[in-house]
Amino acid sequence: MIVDAIMALVLAPCCAACDDPLERPILGCVCPSCWSSIRSLTEPLCETCGDALATWRRAVSDARQCARCRRLPRLISRGRAIAAYDGRLRDILHALKYNSRRSLAAPLARRMASAAPEILEGADFAVPVPLHFLRHYRRGFNQAEELAKRLPLPMLRALRRTRRTATQTELPEAQRHRNVRDAFAVRWRARGAIVAKTLVLVDDVSTTGATLDACAKALMEAGAKEIRALTAARAVSRRR
Repeated sequence: MIVDAIMALVLAPCCAACDDPLERPILGCVCPSCWSSIRSLTEPLCETCGDALATWRRAVSDARQCARCRRLPRLISRGRAIAAYDGRLRDILHALKYNSRRSLAAPLARRMASAAPEILEGADFAVPVPLHFLRHYRRGFNQAEELAKRLPLPMLRALRRTRRTATQTELPEAQRHRNVRDAFAVRWRARGAIVAKTLVLVDDVSTTGATLDACAKALMEAGAKEIRALTAARAVSRRR
């Protein structure tokens, strides 16, 4: 408490999410109020991508899949996230990704593991979605890798980007799959390690799942047995 008081008085740090003064800076750069405001995604959820379904009746009648997953075949067997990509979780992820607050990766990874233990159970490796090397160089780190290496699974850098792509957030849904098609390849040194293995793809946000699917395609073609996905947030398509 004394250390907190001194830091609050001398440094006057603010929460990386809400910008209010931190009462206990030693606990981290995001205040407890912002963390507690995150509302986890709850059932019914699409069994494939983890998107919210409208009602239990709708979930049963549609075999518990969302319209997008029924329309587009998925290579991801199951995906989950902590919560919707909005509110304070979005602010926290922006602080990690764009303000280089890498200390946020550890509490986010703990929440990811707690939100979806079934995704991690029986898996062999956590595989981060890679950045293009130029983007990695400019940012100084890969946020997906920071999350993956703090999960209770060994991390494997199994993928690389084969070409630079436009940022997915700038594209309409119809163009996202085309944008990342064949944009990933398995690293030669990882090929033997992934054969017949269950892998968990890790990223900060999933929107349409196009990037995850493109990564899964490369891994499956290299011999992986099953691909799951775990992200910090998910852009949900409908509200309940």
